[in-house]
Amino acid sequence: MNNDTKKFFEKLAGASVQEEFEPKLAKVDEIEETESEDVFDEGEGQLAIDVYQSGNDIIVEAPVAGVGIDDLDLEISPESVAIRGKREQHEHIEEGDFLYQECYWGKFSRSIILPQEINPDHATATFKNGVLRIVLPKVNKQKTKKVKVRFE
Repeated sequence: MNNDTKKFFEKLAGASVQEEFEPKLAKVDEIEETESEDVFDEGEGQLAIDVYQSGNDIIVEAPVAGVGIDDLDLEISPESVAIRGKREQHEHIEEGDFLYQECYWGKFSRSIILPQEINPDHATATFKNGVLRIVLPKVNKQKTKKVKVRFE
């Protein structure tokens, strides 16, 4: 690389091209306020989910530890599932007292477009050991029905 090209990339990157990157863990008080506000001011967190099929069902599982049953809301249609909820932190902790903060507290939601039509009337939801499990029975449109032709 010629010297002019090297200087161009150094100026563009704001660092020397030969400089090595060393990742560091940031403490909460080292994160700029504007950076953390951008992340948390969006209003809702996104819920992590697993979606898989088992036989004639589509299963949705989501870890919702710390969320009460009354704080969960499910909307199920033949094509989609929407999960909304709220996880409240009961103890007030000063921002400067956190050493690490990775848990999301507040409102969360997740919408899933299903790969196949389901029957929402026969869907079930259970909550066990902090995991929400939704069982969605598939609509089997491949079944054929024979119709006898009557002679009139």
